[in-house]
Amino acid sequence: MHLFLAIGVFWGCSFLFIEQALKFLNPVGVSFLRCLCGATTIWVIILIKKIKIPRDRKLWMHVFALALMTNVIPGTLIALAQTNVTSVLAGIINSTTPLTTLLAIMFFFRHEKIKSHQVLGLFIGFIGVATVFGVWRGLGDNAPWAIGALVVAVTFYGITYPYTTKFVFPLKARPEVLAVLQVTFGGFILLPFFIMGGINKFEFMPISIISIIALGAITSGLGPIWHFRLLSIVGSSITSSVAYMTPIVAVTAGVVLLGEPLSWNEPVGGLVVLVGTAISQGRHLRDSLEIVE
Repeated sequence: MHLFLAIGVFWGCSFLFIEQALKFLNPVGVSFLRCLCGATTIWVIILIKKIKIPRDRKLWMHVFALALMTNVIPGTLIALAQTNVTSVLAGIINSTTPLTTLLAIMFFFRHEKIKSHQVLGLFIGFIGVATVFGVWRGLGDNAPWAIGALVVAVTFYGITYPYTTKFVFPLKARPEVLAVLQVTFGGFILLPFFIMGGINKFEFMPISIISIIALGAITSGLGPIWHFRLLSIVGSSITSSVAYMTPIVAVTAGVVLLGEPLSWNEPVGGLVVLVGTAISQGRHLRDSLEIVE
């Protein structure tokens, strides 16, 4: 259970960190430096534990794909969206990850048959998303491209869970190995774009610098290790439900620490999303949490 809570809290804080880091970095800069700090953290752990990195071409290929679907594309899209939307909204939309995971399982990976409670949960969840966006008033002040970026990012997150379970875990690599390869690959992919202009302001801003270090070292460093470990224990559908905690932490951090505005429809819609997620996963969530404990 401690892994579940730790991932939820730190991933919830990631939107706050991104908001602060964007004060001197552009979205690509945020994605690259969080990969750099994350990779540095995990490589230190690898060296201390004297863990050997396997030279398995198949493993590297699948983890490279994970880097694209986890660090590069969604990481950049979320940072890009947060140049237009609040960290609160980004955190709430991230809570739809279990729903996109379920869709990925249903339509791409076929791990299980579609059940009536899953369809009901998805329907309720999407009503919640529409409520968060405030579709009756045309998305409010939120730019459609920013909303689209968040949706695409969460869709990629949803795909990575069953992808990891089906293609990566059978290769029997340690969580530390998977994590270090993933963020290292992500960093190498983003490096050329960062060199072309990842920094907006060459100015010493302590809070922003601390934020990008925390974002990288904790959420992209320790986070993936905890994530792979939890995923190996309880599976893709349940691990993705860590997003239950993400909006709670993100909303609290955004409102209390950043003073961001909060429209009534955002927490209400977020709650509806969580209800839909709970219904879609049924009793499996309770059973798996007992395993984690």
